[in-house]
Amino acid sequence: KDPLLLRAARGEAVERVPVWMMRQAGRHMQEYRDLIKKYPTFRERSEIHEVSTEISLQPYRRYGTDGVILFSDILTPLPGMGVDFKIEEKTGPKLVPMRTWESVNAMHTIDSEKACPFVGQTLRDLKKEVGSNATVLGFVGCPYTLATYMVEGGSSREYLEIKKMMFTEPELLHAMLAKIADSIGDYGIYQIESGAQVIQVFDSWAGHLSPKDYDVFAAPYQKKVIQKIKSSHPEVPIIIYINKSGALLERMSQSGADIISLDWTVTIEEARKRIGNDIGIQGNLDPAALFAPNEVIKERTEEILRACGGRNHVMNLGHGIEATTSEEKAEFFINTVKNFRF
Repeated sequence: KDPLLLRAARGEAVERVPVWMMRQAGRHMQEYRDLIKKYPTFRERSEIHEVSTEISLQPYRRYGTDGVILFSDILTPLPGMGVDFKIEEKTGPKLVPMRTWESVNAMHTIDSEKACPFVGQTLRDLKKEVGSNATVLGFVGCPYTLATYMVEGGSSREYLEIKKMMFTEPELLHAMLAKIADSIGDYGIYQIESGAQVIQVFDSWAGHLSPKDYDVFAAPYQKKVIQKIKSSHPEVPIIIYINKSGALLERMSQSGADIISLDWTVTIEEARKRIGNDIGIQGNLDPAALFAPNEVIKERTEEILRACGGRNHVMNLGHGIEATTSEEKAEFFINTVKNFRF
């Protein structure tokens, strides 16, 4: 029998709503913080497959989540495309800014097995470990969001450099996005063929675009990635997530994804009116709610469960779990979902 979350992601009737948490493997867990002492850099933790497997399994073992997501980063495939990066613990990712035709032309198509064998091995190990008790999720970053890091040289607050490129050298940006889309589609296929049963695509920073620019620079490349994955594995559900995406729901529903992961800025009822009943919903509890008293966590969680009605729904947070969340609160949230019945 296929695992619960996979069946729900396909839109099948299920015995209860499955649940996992974005960023569930990581800093909110003491086990993870202990591991940092031995493996001090993020790339060590995500690129040594035994370590990434262990980290991926920590929340599954602690909470019994229905999803086990690969512990990695959306930037992980970039070196395989000729774009190196480093992640500093306090300041985040750092890249040499790419703002010329020379830098874009130097990019090449990824050979995922050669570039990221640790990802494949982690996914194989996870699939073997959890069997049919949980669903193994892979994930990729969408082209626009990856391009923000490449053009800005790291994280950004205003995204001015990539927007300058958008307005002054659109052909250059399109060339970069097209190259990224080809590789990221291949990388998603590699994850599936290594054991991922569901893929989540993140276009986290596309919500900073105007609707017109979203339609030109984000949406077409989301579709390219999703279509490429679906052309090889039409049976694998794809979830799309964009941060602060309340204004973009209709556009997200046209991406080709099977499930829209909602943040907390839109209600389930409004989302259903806007995207219809044929597409799934993931989410959408505000991660800050996990700092509330247990009765508030229960009330807010069950409101969402009732609003979704138990069909085409994967329960999750509206974004990643905050690093200072207690394990007890996370466990209470997971158990609230697992114990809920209509």
